[in-house]
This record gives sequence, structure tokens and C-alpha cells, in this order.
Amino acid sequence: SFEFFPPNTDTGWNGLEGRLGDFEALEPSFVSVTYGAGGSTRTKTHELVCHLAQNTSLDPIPHLTCVGHTKEDITSILDAYVEAGIDNILALRGDAPKAGSASGDYAYAADLIEAIHSHKGANFGVGVAGFPEGHPETPNRLVQLDHLKQKVDKGVDWICTQLFFDNNAFLDWSEQCELIGIDSPIIAGIMPITSISGMQRMAELAGGANFPATLQKRLYRFQDDPESVQKVGIAWAAQQCAELLDRGVRGIHFFTMNKSSATEEIFQSLGASSGSKLRGSH
Repeated sequence: SFEFFPPNTDTGWNGLEGRLGDFEALEPSFVSVTYGAGGSTRTKTHELVCHLAQNTSLDPIPHLTCVGHTKEDITSILDAYVEAGIDNILALRGDAPKAGSASGDYAYAADLIEAIHSHKGANFGVGVAGFPEGHPETPNRLVQLDHLKQKVDKGVDWICTQLFFDNNAFLDWSEQCELIGIDSPIIAGIMPITSISGMQRMAELAGGANFPATLQKRLYRFQDDPESVQKVGIAWAAQQCAELLDRGVRGIHFFTMNKSSATEEIFQSLGASSGSKLRGSH
């Protein structure tokens, strides 16, 4: 599966539109569409989700954050997705509200999950986020796992993880999930590094993702050669995917940044022309 974000500019929209055929050819199980902090992309997220549902073969799943939203906000958003025929939601808490801003009616993703399941006239499937290397606001991994278990107990159909570069961290975390009774399918989040600056941005976005020393050494060896940096990053991601598939991971979710080339190269490295062939080859 793939993640998209709703572009802010006409150029961005046109660029994504021009690549949708490339993404369709890879036959993902679904694509998710991000939702800006505090609902800042509410309209654009809905527009992109509806466009994908109506004009492509892709199955879109909207992200939905609850911080800063009232119950009326969430009801309105869910009503719109019911009307559009959308039947899955990725439920997230969202960034903590800044001092002085309204926190809304929901404090946690677990509250949002309850609201989604109780929404009149709907039967949404619900996914949530998982954090194999911990959450920046909850450094204690046992506490973080307990938070995930609370969400799962509210009714969760799948878990999609934050990006990671160390498979051992993911596999260990997955085993810990199993030990405490989390049995929802876990989809591994993979983001190929395509530039040094991109890696630094990822560190900020992922809030604590570990960059193995071996990966850093390979990247910085070519820091003045952007093309080689991209090759190293894509090769590392492909290696991650191959190992995870061999270990029986239930799915891989690619953070695409709305660009198809890196994901296509990973598929080629794995000897698969589409998601169905990727699933069938491991």
C-alpha cells in the first residue's frame, strides 16, 4: 500500500495526477491520504480521497485526526465519507494542541475510534498507527504499547507503523505486541531515503526513528553524489522489504511523498511488477 498527501499547489496536484497511472500499475491493496494537523488539509484531503475513489482503480483510505475537532466536526467528516462510499478510516490522535489553542472534544485516538464505530449509518473499517521505535511523547515503550492495546481493544482492523530503518526493531516490537494480545494485522511502514536532506527531515517527522550506523556510513560516503545517495537509500529499503516479506509481514506501506519512481525501483529490485506479484512471490 502507499501513502499520499494532498498537495498545496496546482503544480503539486498536477504532478501527483500525472503519476497516478504509475501507482495504479503497481496494484496496491489501498492508498492512504494524510490529514494535516488540526484539520488544516480537511477539504483537500476529502477532495483527493474522492478523486481517487471516483477516477482511479486505487482504494483510498483517509487519515483522520481528532485533536482540535468537536464531535460535530467528526460527525460531518464521517457523513461526507459515507456519502462518498469510503469504508475505511485511519484513526489518529494528531499533534498535541499548542498552548492557547482549542483541544476539541477528543483527547485520544481511542476516543475517535469509538466515535467512528458508533457513527450512524456507517460500518467503517478502522486502522491505527503503531510506533516500533516508540513515540516521541511516550518514550517508555511499555506505556506506548499499553496505549496501542487500548486502541486495539476499541476495535481495530489493522495497524500501520511509523517508518523505520531497522527491521530488528520492528520485529521485536511486533513480538511484544503479540505477547500482550495485540492480534490485529501489522503493516510495516517503509520510506526509501532519496537524499541526505530528506533523511534529516525524516528524523524530525518520525520522531525518533533510528538510522543504523551501517546505513549512515553508506549514505555519507556519497554525500556529494545525490544519485548514489538515492541508489543506497532505495537499495536499503528494498533489502528491508525482502527480509520483512520473508519473515511473513502482513503488508508493507510505502511513504511515497507523492513520487512513484523510488517505489517502482523497489518493486523491480524485488522482482515484482505489481503488488499482487509481490505478495505472491514471498
